[in-house]
Amino acid sequence: MQISITTKSLQEWSGAVLLVGVLEEELQNQLKQIGLDCDHEIEQKLKINNFNAKREETTTLQLFSEKNEKLILVGLGTKKDLSLNYLRKAIANAIRGCISFNGSLGIFIPWEELNSAVTAEEIAIAARLSLYKDETYRSKPEPRSLPTKIQLIGISKETNYSEINVSSVCEGVELARELVNAPANHLTPSKLADIATNITQGSKLDLKILDKEACIELGMGAYIAVSQGSDLDPKFIHLTFRPQGEIKKRIAIIGKGLTFDSGGYNLKVGAAQIDLMKFDMGGSAAVLGAAKAISKIEPNSIEVHFIVASCENMINGSAIHPGDIVKASNGMTIEINNTDAEGRLTLADALVYACKLKPDALVDLATLTGACVIALGDEMAGLWSNNDQLAKKLKNSADTVGEGLWRMPLQKTYREGLKSLLADIKNTGPRAGGSITAALFLEEFIDKSIPWAHIDIAGTVWSEKDKGLNAAGATGYGVRSLVNWICKLNEE
Repeated sequence: MQISITTKSLQEWSGAVLLVGVLEEELQNQLKQIGLDCDHEIEQKLKINNFNAKREETTTLQLFSEKNEKLILVGLGTKKDLSLNYLRKAIANAIRGCISFNGSLGIFIPWEELNSAVTAEEIAIAARLSLYKDETYRSKPEPRSLPTKIQLIGISKETNYSEINVSSVCEGVELARELVNAPANHLTPSKLADIATNITQGSKLDLKILDKEACIELGMGAYIAVSQGSDLDPKFIHLTFRPQGEIKKRIAIIGKGLTFDSGGYNLKVGAAQIDLMKFDMGGSAAVLGAAKAISKIEPNSIEVHFIVASCENMINGSAIHPGDIVKASNGMTIEINNTDAEGRLTLADALVYACKLKPDALVDLATLTGACVIALGDEMAGLWSNNDQLAKKLKNSADTVGEGLWRMPLQKTYREGLKSLLADIKNTGPRAGGSITAALFLEEFIDKSIPWAHIDIAGTVWSEKDKGLNAAGATGYGVRSLVNWICKLNEE
């Protein structure tokens, strides 16, 4: 889908549907801009629809004019309350809820009220992602009409709008959504490795895939222990983007890659929703989506390593038992007191591997704990970090793109809960503070001199209903924040 900008004014633009974001104090003025200020019929329709441009208000008017057939007005509230995040969600909801046609769509909002360069790209991304629908597994896709093209109206010629950035980010998010939506009988560790291979085609990405034997040779006992209950072999995926110019920074991003998590012998039951455990590779989906986007944007000074330790957590005669002790690749022994806390075991060896690359920053994303969902709900991911500057940059990037992220404490006294009678550490602590002890567990496997952040996306990876940019199902959470963060590092 083509999404472009135009310097045309509201009066000059013509197409099938015109969508206008309207401020309360500017309602009459904006109607005048459209040419509807003296139309008594329009005024009556707005009164009947009780539209005053307040937040959450949307109305659709049939115009049947020579220029535009339909007008959608989206209430933005007052100027003082206007934010990019609300604007993004309001436009996305309006597009999804009101549009079913094959013509062109024009979008006009009060650009001058917000940074127009950032706003234009974010609104374009919101428009495209709001129209996403995954019908991969339907025998007959539902009949659906979509705009042939979308134009952002009234953009200044000086606006630094990048169609490449918009399309690249959207492709990355859409890939992440498709991966998380995919059922476990279609998306296996090997298939995930194949998709990583496909991403490299025609790009500047290098790829290394380690098989089970190679991981054993590297001493990845924690990762291999999780995989041994499955009939499917694990795949350790390492994609690398190297810029053509001078490398100013090297970063590594790790995504949890459990293509299915049964819980092992600590089997998931009841509220654990085992049927949704196909999304336990949401971290890896975000990492591969970001890899796809970065391979197209091509930041000229940042080297990026995208790492996924992929496997299944299943039950057979070879599966790990509660109480087993395994050794990670840094030599640390781990008592597995809960086989359903498997993601942190795979991440442990991935973190050790990544630290050997000597990155300037290391970030992992994982659907790690139910405790994080209880604490923050489904719109906020949790952030833990050993470095204030890194945490601030990640939070700023998440805020810019509208992905909820909240910094949580790395409370060192909670480390006591991970003590094992027989091994160096247990893989879970007490129920209270479970997301914090999970982060503290991961911290044991990093080089303490490396700035590190852990992002728990357990609540944000999936949406039960259409909401804002997200269709029901996989959200693709993390791709936009990661890409924004990398691009900002490139500009430093």
